[in-house]
Amino acid sequence: MKVLVIGSGAREHALCRSMSLDPDVTALHCAPGNAGIAEVAELHAVDALDGAAVTALARELEADLVVVGPEAPLVAGVADAVRAAGIPVFGPSGEAAQLEGSKAFAKDVMAGAGVPTARSYVCTNAAEIDAALDAFGAPYVVKDDGLAAGKGVVVTDDVEQARAHANACERVVIEEFLDGPEVSLFAITDGTTVVPLQPAQDFKRALDDDKGPNTGGMGAYSPLPWADPKLVQEVLDTVLQPTVDEMARRGTPFSGLLYAGLAITSRGVRVIEFNARFGDPETQVVLARLKTPLTGVLLAAANGTLADLEPLRWSDDAAVTVVVASHNYPGAPRTGDPITGLDEVAAQDAPHAYVLHAGTKRDGDAVLSAGGRVLSVTAVGGDLTQARERAYAAVDRIGLDGSQHRTDIAAKAAAGH
Repeated sequence: MKVLVIGSGAREHALCRSMSLDPDVTALHCAPGNAGIAEVAELHAVDALDGAAVTALARELEADLVVVGPEAPLVAGVADAVRAAGIPVFGPSGEAAQLEGSKAFAKDVMAGAGVPTARSYVCTNAAEIDAALDAFGAPYVVKDDGLAAGKGVVVTDDVEQARAHANACERVVIEEFLDGPEVSLFAITDGTTVVPLQPAQDFKRALDDDKGPNTGGMGAYSPLPWADPKLVQEVLDTVLQPTVDEMARRGTPFSGLLYAGLAITSRGVRVIEFNARFGDPETQVVLARLKTPLTGVLLAAANGTLADLEPLRWSDDAAVTVVVASHNYPGAPRTGDPITGLDEVAAQDAPHAYVLHAGTKRDGDAVLSAGGRVLSVTAVGGDLTQARERAYAAVDRIGLDGSQHRTDIAAKAAAGH
């Protein structure tokens, strides 16, 4: 199989790494990719938001499967263009990707499907915003209706901060605060059959102890030793399958990766949000534990044959990912700084720990920072304690001036809390 992956982040590096280990993959391409992906795939320049350009590249490469990684190309309808050309594509249509592209649309689908979620108001003016903030009280949860790369949500006890964020958005969803731990659960679907992956937990805040601003994610781990063993089946029955069925009923079938961000509240499981693609950094830990070759699963989703697939096989190992971010992230990041220690990690920590590139670029022999989240260091071990130790040992070898990372990824779970 010849595969083309669209995107340039650590999620795409994780996908490419998994597919590069798949014996069925004879050629692996990525556009536009990054410095790390270049080690496992051939890179091509393309505007990821241009469906015609992506389709032309897929045709030129004679791709048997196109995998669209990020949300923006999906919402822009890139998968539709590839599908219309008769090329199998993993990723939902532009219409179906509105599950992520619009919080208000997702709430409407959940209502139709009977999926448990937070009570909410959709607001478009100052009066509606004030009424909604008054109705729920603190802590306030304010979400930009559109795509904001994981940074569109403010959770605060400060009503003025909540109001300022809400008024800065064209459309905003204000909802009740959900107590309890959060879980990320991915499912692969062909629009009918839904195959859940293993759950993970990510860390959204920039600083240790969940302090600092919200980010796109600073680390993740899997499995969740504290979670109910029946959780995956419960979420499949009450959230994932009903949502896929409702999308089909509406005439906008959803195929690709459906991600449910969940709160395990005192009143049961509630959906915080849906995403229409693999989440970053959870993808890094989930794929580190998947033993079934990935490519065949994604192709089955693209071709509508998931029901024929054998059950997925998983490693009993634990996996931990730690994100190394640039100075000032999630504000405007500093870029162009050289990264050192990558060869040392490859020489001393492989195969238990490895680096997945996010915002990097190659300049001659040097690898430079080129984004807010620069690298993800992923490690596996017999349990979370060993996986954490291996991940942080590798992080310590990496040099990036002014960089930051959290030191408490998976710490509580490893300690049994």
